[in-house]
Order: sequence, then C-alpha cells, then structure tokens
Amino acid sequence: MKFRTEINPKHFPEPVKHSDKIVTFGSCFADNIADKLLYYKFRVLKNPFGVLYNPVSIANSLYYVFWNQGFKDEDLIFHAGEYHSFYHHGDFSHHDKNVCLERINRGLAETRKFIEESDLAILTFGTAYVYRHKEKDIIVSNCHKIPASRFERFRLSIKETAKGIVRAVKFLKTLNENIKIILTVSPVRHWKDGAVENQRSKATLLLAVEEILSECKDVFYFPSYEILMDDLRDYRFYSEDLVHPNNIAVDYIWEKFSGAAFDDKTRELLRRIDKIQRGLNHKPRNPNSEEHQKFMSSLQKQIEELTAEYPYIEF
Repeated sequence: MKFRTEINPKHFPEPVKHSDKIVTFGSCFADNIADKLLYYKFRVLKNPFGVLYNPVSIANSLYYVFWNQGFKDEDLIFHAGEYHSFYHHGDFSHHDKNVCLERINRGLAETRKFIEESDLAILTFGTAYVYRHKEKDIIVSNCHKIPASRFERFRLSIKETAKGIVRAVKFLKTLNENIKIILTVSPVRHWKDGAVENQRSKATLLLAVEEILSECKDVFYFPSYEILMDDLRDYRFYSEDLVHPNNIAVDYIWEKFSGAAFDDKTRELLRRIDKIQRGLNHKPRNPNSEEHQKFMSSLQKQIEELTAEYPYIEF
C-alpha cells in the first residue's frame, strides 16, 4: 500500500555542473538552495539584493543591474537614523549615506559581472502580494519598518505577475543570452495573509509561471512548493513557526533537486565533498593528539586530490 504521493521532478535538459556559475534571486527559500549549493562547493552568488519576495521586486533589481547606472543620493530614503534603498535588504543600509551608496553600487557592478559569466539563474517567488510606496509610486522590495500608512498593499493579478517574471527573464537573457533559468515557487507559507489569501497568492504565482514556460526559451520549473505541500504534506516537516520548512524538509527538497539537476558523476562528487565537509566540521576532543593530526593530514590529502582534479572547486 502507498501512504503518500511522491513527486519526482523531470530531469533538466542539461545537468548542472560544478564548473557552472549560479546566481539566485528571491525569497528565503532561494537562500536555502543557495546555501546547499555553497556547501557542496558550487560557485554561487546568493541573493545579491537580499531576500526578495515577489516577481516585480526581482525584475526591478535586475533592471538596475541591467542599466548599471548606479544609485544616487535621491534614490535613498532616510528613516530611523539610517539611509535605505527600497530595492535592497537592510544589510545595505547605513547611517552614513556614502557607505550605503558604496555598498549598493559595488554590489550592482559585481552582480552584473557575475550574471554575464553565469550558466544558471534560480528565481524563487514567495508571494504575489506587493507594497507600493504612495509618495514615490513604486513597488518596493523592503519597507524598512516605515509606517504601513505610507504604503498600499495589494495582490498582483496573474497578468501583472507574469509580466514581472517576463521582465526578469528578459533582463537576464539580455545580459547573458546563454544563461539557463530555473523558476520555482517557495514552499514558505505567508501566513499573515491568512490561509485563503496565501493559497490565492501561491496560485497566482503558479499560473503566471505556467504562462512563462511556454513563451521563454531555456526556462524550466522545479516544483519545490508542490513537494512540500503534496509529497511531505505534514506539519512535522515545518519549523516551530509552522511557516518555514525545517531542515529535514529542506534536505528532502534538495535531494529531489539533486535528482533533477545533476548527473551521476556530479552526485558522486557531492558525496566526496560531503565527506570532506563533515571532516572539516568535526570538533575533536583533543586537537593536538597524534590521531587527530593523522586525520587532518588525510583530510588535506583528499582536498588536494579533489581540487587537482577540479581546479574550480575551492575549500
């Protein structure tokens, strides 16, 4: 008897390799996937603007990367003693305006160069809800704890959501015509919207993505949302907030991603890297013991052999 419906995603047309350069944009689930890729020593640029939840914010970020004009004084807002960008995470904010601008513009240049050399972009959409700043009349990526009265909050239509995704794809393909793009909908529940509105928001994203797949070349879909909702389908796979997937769920979705994205040679390489990573993370009872020194010497030899074989992998 079968007691659950297991989802096995289709293989991507071209396997992802360690020699590839990968950039991620999107929700905190994009961070989860990027962290896994980084652990296994892929070359990854993780969420260069910080966490972005909706397709319009992702498209707006890529707009600034594409035009490469840099942010100016008038592009910043001052609140609670710091300068902020409505298009960036709070990590870019600073009490010194020049420091804030330097962080943002250095990031723009680095992101553009990385995308131009990338093989793969992963875009993860968390919600179809957006916040529009009333005075500036722009959809923001981060409200920076500015009073809610200064924003209008609404859900994008399927058409508006699809338009945002198309803009993001076009900016990426213009910067790098050979880049492959994976779209995914985040399984993180936006519970503050309520059960019904969260599902409508996710449905909007899913329907918009469906439209894009038939229109855009080299764009593929990975069903991370469906794996958690319909395959795992249990609160034991959520963290204590009952909103975010826990480590077990993230590991399971990563296994499914590995099955779709990598060939046998890469999966074997993952096992070798994991063995080394576990060794590096091991905390010995006696670091000065002869036994531990032999262990570290063996580990160093494994690293040297692997990096000689794959020069683009760095420990």
